[in-house]
Amino acid sequence: MVELGYTTEKDLKRNFTISGIALFVPMIILVPIMVYFINGASDFWSAFWQMTAIFMIGNLFDRLFIDEFWVGHTKAWFIPGTEDLMPYIPVKVKIKKWVGNLIMFPLFSAIIAGIATFFMK
Repeated sequence: MVELGYTTEKDLKRNFTISGIALFVPMIILVPIMVYFINGASDFWSAFWQMTAIFMIGNLFDRLFIDEFWVGHTKAWFIPGTEDLMPYIPVKVKIKKWVGNLIMFPLFSAIIAGIATFFMK
């Protein structure tokens, strides 16, 4: 896309940052709110496991339904003239996403549960 002049590296980085903030900040705020105030978690382990489960269910949906099925096996994402870019989500990227999510979501859960437990005492 950059090579064809449709966008610039600066625009790609800006859009990546904006979308990351728009997607991850609410998730990192809303999930703990649900776990503590709706589900009633009161200690580190219950909050950690609940948040990890919620994050992992969302991750499974994203990886299996969005990445594999919708992007990978339907024509909804087919863009004429981009056949050379297929698959749109390369195997290397999928592996990075899986490893990153399997490590990062439990880490986020542990950090959030640890901070919340510290302040709830």
